Amino acid sequence: MRRLSDRVILAWGAKRVLLCIFAGAVGVLALPPIGFFAAMFVSFTLLVWLMDGTAAAPNSGAFGNLRSAFSTGWLFGFGYFVAGLWWLGHALLIDADEFLWALPLAILGLPAILAIFYGLAAMLARIFWSEGAGRIASLAAAFGICEWLRSFILTGFPWNMIGYGMTPIPIMMQSAHLVGILGITSLAVFVFSAPALLWTRQGVRVGMTVAVILLAAHIGYGFFRLHLAAKPESDESGSETVIRLVQPSIDQSDKMDTDADRKAIFEKHLKLSTAQPANGGRKPDIIVWPETALPFILTDNKDALTMIADALDDNQILITGAVRVEEPMPGAPARYYNSIYVIDGRGQILSASDKVHLVPFGEYVPYENLLDAFGIRNIVEIPGGFSAAASRHLLTLPSGLKLYPVICYEAIFPGEFGPEIQQANAILNVTNDAWFGDTPGPYQHFLQARLRAVETGLPLIRDANNGISALVDKYGEISTGLPLNETGYADATLRGLSAPNSLNTNRGLNFGLIEVFLTVGALLGRFGFISRAN
Repeated sequence: MRRLSDRVILAWGAKRVLLCIFAGAVGVLALPPIGFFAAMFVSFTLLVWLMDGTAAAPNSGAFGNLRSAFSTGWLFGFGYFVAGLWWLGHALLIDADEFLWALPLAILGLPAILAIFYGLAAMLARIFWSEGAGRIASLAAAFGICEWLRSFILTGFPWNMIGYGMTPIPIMMQSAHLVGILGITSLAVFVFSAPALLWTRQGVRVGMTVAVILLAAHIGYGFFRLHLAAKPESDESGSETVIRLVQPSIDQSDKMDTDADRKAIFEKHLKLSTAQPANGGRKPDIIVWPETALPFILTDNKDALTMIADALDDNQILITGAVRVEEPMPGAPARYYNSIYVIDGRGQILSASDKVHLVPFGEYVPYENLLDAFGIRNIVEIPGGFSAAASRHLLTLPSGLKLYPVICYEAIFPGEFGPEIQQANAILNVTNDAWFGDTPGPYQHFLQARLRAVETGLPLIRDANNGISALVDKYGEISTGLPLNETGYADATLRGLSAPNSLNTNRGLNFGLIEVFLTVGALLGRFGFISRAN
């Protein structure tokens, strides 16, 4: 293996480029739907050796080494994001006549942009690079910082943070409650990089000891929280709230067709909502439909509200995704919002919540006046695109339950869960992943939504048009659900729905402390204070 590490370190030219891309791509095996987290050990071991090789050109100078480090990290990131996000191109094929030209931008262009963050991480780590265990501390700290930047720069797109590779199952998710996905990402990079020390024989004792302790603590805390910590028991009195998830599995192209098709879509939702509970169970108290389930503007269709009222019992509540229109001021265009409605058994709209964090080029076009001249427009056919809500507010149900609403990919942003979530009983996530077909996308999206439940300590109610729909408790464990592309409904109560909020408000502070400790470790290694003994 020492010969292998030497060959990677000394690789140059096209061979080095391919190795960098391969190192990034192989790490995607740790993500859903495969979830083989050990793949990240291969990925980051190769990255450390490749980073070691950035110092192999003695005449290149400090700037040359930084440039080499950036290119190494960028190529690594390019491989990672192409392999992990290729499925985004599927959305463009829904209306291929209009958007096929943009397919290379989705499959290669976006990964090229996101890879810049990993290039910056590698360049930052190179500043503190050393021959011992300090170098993997510097890499871990740099990745943590740059993944944090990726979560908000240019509206942010923190999809597939490295830390998700360390959370394939609930026992490996629980650390998110302490340090969040950003904290897990920093520590995961350290752990995943540690095997590189075994074959370069530098800093083995210190680095491997710390890595083993971190991995053991990660799994041990998960075991404690899942199996030893007190959990709320189900109420067998029959008074718990029964929730029905409706998953119609409507093909996205059908949603864009004729009025007759839209009527059939609406009636399919109603039929699934009124179906009798399986095994003689109790009727649901809350029925949930997915994002933009209503294929028309509800407030323009009074018959639809009457049909909903006829389908619901007086004490039932429907929560549905819909497009909401705000009547314009004189001379101004109408404003459209991607929204959630709460409707009671009399067909009254009790509450609505609008999406805050919109998808660029999916729901709105940045610099629209400029880009429209080049024929660049929204994938979603809404005149002028969607408008973003100024703020998010809770949905309060007649029963007193308070839901924190997040629509579609808002669930991937830890920063979208603001202080008001402390008043919530559960997270509500409605989405329409039919845009992405039977690809890894819906599986990756679901994992990230589950992590928000663990981070916040709140149960998750998640309803998707074609899956994955599920009721998830605050430990990330699935109470019930429907797999991808299955048509149907699922009824269940959700453990912990009425329990006090267990939100950990110190996750950001804990992430900051992790970054400080890793940076100190990098500095100690850089200036030779950490032993390089085998």
